[in-house]
Amino acid sequence: MNKILLSLSAALVASVTVFAAHAEGVQGDVQAGAKKNAMCIGCHGIVGYQSSFPEIHKVPKISGQGGKYIASALNAYKKGERKHPSMKGIAASLTDQDIADLAAYYEASGVVEGAPAIEKAAPGSEKVNALLTKGNCASCHGESLSKPIDPTYPKIAGQHSDYLYVALKAYKVEGNANIGRGNAIMGGVAKQFSNAELKELANYVGSLPTELKVVPQSRFK
Repeated sequence: MNKILLSLSAALVASVTVFAAHAEGVQGDVQAGAKKNAMCIGCHGIVGYQSSFPEIHKVPKISGQGGKYIASALNAYKKGERKHPSMKGIAASLTDQDIADLAAYYEASGVVEGAPAIEKAAPGSEKVNALLTKGNCASCHGESLSKPIDPTYPKIAGQHSDYLYVALKAYKVEGNANIGRGNAIMGGVAKQFSNAELKELANYVGSLPTELKVVPQSRFK
């Protein structure tokens, strides 16, 4: 299975590289992104804010996330590869320039200059370690799970556990118009596990040190 996933990973990286080359003329502007994030801060800029779809969970921390991943995720919602009615509606309203600007803004948001890099993730329980090995998580997300090998992959260490659980389950969904994520690599990984095992993985990953934050707008602090 791991050999298959590595082959799929290489193919996906190649396709992402082609997309990046096509879109490389669109440069994100942090200041412009700060003026375009009104649709984002209502969920991602409130500490503890929860979504009720497809089940109750905290919305993901996106401040400090990799910009290329944010752009990739927004484009996936826009194209319907990620199925989520609210996010699809928001992403569909964004131009390529809007996406680049928002990605640049959130990559820089909350970053502390000179902060030490996150080291290798601390081991979990024997069962969690076995699940991590089976999923080969570090091969894409890095030993710290916060330094992905490709910038279009997310930092996942310290992300909200309940969000991670919902996201992982979404990769297993097929044939649903409103729920699911189309990604050959993550689909192959997630389908190896029961939902109970995915919850254990999500709880472990969510407990790790993180570069991800929720940065409220000043009027929400």
